Amino acid sequence: MIGKGMRRSQLITLIAVFATLSIVCDSIVGIPQLASGIWYGWIFLIVPIAGIVLGPYAGFISILIGVIAGHSIYLRGEAPMYEYLFTLGAPIGAMFSGFIFRGRWKGAFTYFTLLLGAYFLTPVSWEIPLWGLWDVYIAFIVLCIFALMSNRWDLRSGKLERSPYIYVFCALIGLEADILFRIFVFIPGQTYRLFYGFTQEILEIIWAAGALVTTIQVGIAILMTGIIGPVLIRILSLKGLFQNKNYF
Repeated sequence: MIGKGMRRSQLITLIAVFATLSIVCDSIVGIPQLASGIWYGWIFLIVPIAGIVLGPYAGFISILIGVIAGHSIYLRGEAPMYEYLFTLGAPIGAMFSGFIFRGRWKGAFTYFTLLLGAYFLTPVSWEIPLWGLWDVYIAFIVLCIFALMSNRWDLRSGKLERSPYIYVFCALIGLEADILFRIFVFIPGQTYRLFYGFTQEILEIIWAAGALVTTIQVGIAILMTGIIGPVLIRILSLKGLFQNKNYF
């Protein structure tokens, strides 16, 4: 459903704009790390904002277009075709940022619970450092707190839309949902072994390095979303290009 006051052509234009930004961000080499991975570029910067502005479904579509095109422009890693599976994490992250911004937390809570459960039920997860997922744990705890307090928050009133804190929270949940999807594919999905042939020793090194690099990336994206998000939403609202509803 398209928000009242916004024409379908305007929504399609916004999707195209964010898809273009996603392509650019995904095609530029980011913080030095392993020469592969969806976050090897700067796509993580645009993921939460796309979900917040466009809504969960249109945000998903725009980021999906962006990462597929970006990965096609800039192939990475020794097995670039495998990377397309992991790119699904970015649009999923945008989707959950969009859901949380609209007060719909139950789907995110179920998603985190199921994927974390699958991770801990995988034997190899107990052989690699548990602290490697500390940022995911924090996101899940914050999500649980939000669930308990959600009846006190009414996003439809417009008050929280002016607060940077809700943008920070939406960015955190969306980005960690992206990370958790890729972890699910990598560990419970056994792609670390089936696709890349990593031993447990190599996996431990990757886990430690990833815990550091992704934390830095999440921090940068959260800061950017908290600063730019409120301003962007205010501008789009004044022009009738934002409605706090689920588009499509």
